[in-house]
Amino acid sequence: MHPRVCLHQVAFIQESTASFIHFCQSIGVRHTTLVTPLLMRPGESESAARAVASGASQVTVINHPFATTSDLGHAGEAETARLLEAIEIAAKLGARVIYLVSGGRGSLGWEAAAQRFAELVASCLAPARENGIRLLVETASSFNVDIHIAHTLGDTIRLAEMAGIGVCLDLHACWFEGDLKKTIARAMPITGLVQVSDYVSGDRSAPCRAVPGDGMIPLQQLLGDILEAGYEGVFDLELVGPRIEHEGPQAAARRAAEYLSELLTRLGA
Repeated sequence: MHPRVCLHQVAFIQESTASFIHFCQSIGVRHTTLVTPLLMRPGESESAARAVASGASQVTVINHPFATTSDLGHAGEAETARLLEAIEIAAKLGARVIYLVSGGRGSLGWEAAAQRFAELVASCLAPARENGIRLLVETASSFNVDIHIAHTLGDTIRLAEMAGIGVCLDLHACWFEGDLKKTIARAMPITGLVQVSDYVSGDRSAPCRAVPGDGMIPLQQLLGDILEAGYEGVFDLELVGPRIEHEGPQAAARRAAEYLSELLTRLGA
């Protein structure tokens, strides 16, 4: 398995974190993305730490659904406190990246909502930096407009710069944008994570993610552009939705990891 392949826990949300980590170890995936809704349950982060210690996989990324409120104007100290808790968990597990959604704009204009997000994150910047952790905000589908405000790569860069954090570049949310190679180059200095999945033409489900190679996203071209722009991090497989459930998370994840591994090898990553 290519050493830069990472697998996201979201498809395995019904299983324990330890079980997910052991699966990653069994297929040779070295990097994992874990989610705080599970890690914040009693004993779960400790179980994850034991699972990591037993094999070759490591916790590289933490996904924290920061401010999942539909109105950032009503968000407050509770969201900041939970992010600080996520930073503590990440530090204990050795993760170096936490990526976030922003919260929804509600009655606020985009700029005001972005400013509010920046204010909520501000007191977490120093603790993250002290623990060697990068905070990122992701590009997310407009299906998530109720909990997020950055639905193009350009808006994600702008939001990240306002908040003083980095970018999680989810290709599923931005692969169809014009001038994308240019925007990728602009994002790269602050990009800390790239997420990979596919889209099958005509799919109307939400989320409509597919195993890489099953759909129409030009992944070889896009990953080539990302590598050319200087990206040195992992490539995170975020697989979720009806197609993944129908095939089964383990079978889908194994196929996805093998496809991505072969593609990265072909591209000289």
